[in-house]
Amino acid sequence: MTPSSSVARTLVLALALAASAPVALAGAYDDFFRAAKLNDAKEVQTLIARGFDPNTQDEARGETGLMVALREGSMETFQVLLNAPDINLETRARNGDTALMIASFLGNLPAVKALLDKGAQVNRPGWTALHYAAAIGNNDIVSLLLEQHAYIDAESPNKTTPIMMAARAGKIYTVKLLLDEGADATLKNDLGMTAIDFAEKNNFKDIAEGLTARLRKAGKL
Repeated sequence: MTPSSSVARTLVLALALAASAPVALAGAYDDFFRAAKLNDAKEVQTLIARGFDPNTQDEARGETGLMVALREGSMETFQVLLNAPDINLETRARNGDTALMIASFLGNLPAVKALLDKGAQVNRPGWTALHYAAAIGNNDIVSLLLEQHAYIDAESPNKTTPIMMAARAGKIYTVKLLLDEGADATLKNDLGMTAIDFAEKNNFKDIAEGLTARLRKAGKL
């Protein structure tokens, strides 16, 4: 074989491989998100090994496979994606949620711990994981986030704080935990509502009375 024919053969082979790459990943988008939903960790691993981007976001909600796996309880797939090269834990879905926020909202303590161990950010502008954990009254997650320096009086876009969310949902033990950890129950959101107002509006009189008593004792009412 002459040098020129060897070069030509190499070039043809390279072009053939390049042309086959899209074919190899044809349908990978659907396969990837189906596997994430069905907890098919092996399929997800295979697709990533073939070059599929693990940070791809779905068309419906802008969620990554990691987020989808969390929502569906696909924890084996979640672990595969969590450990995928170049995984971006701070990708935001269309509604602004991150994987840590979703895990917190779902009360998935092991997933929250795993994400934090991987360096997921606790604080960010707007809604936070702490808002979500407070809203569902999961004190284990609330405490863990606070240990990781979550800002206790974080403000949503309309200035709603975690203690307001807990009071609104009737989560009395979470309200107490946040108060004990230093949450400011006198803060108001854009509608002028405090945590006491949220409790009263939603008929959680025990929370409203408890907050009122605490604030009076502290000289804040």
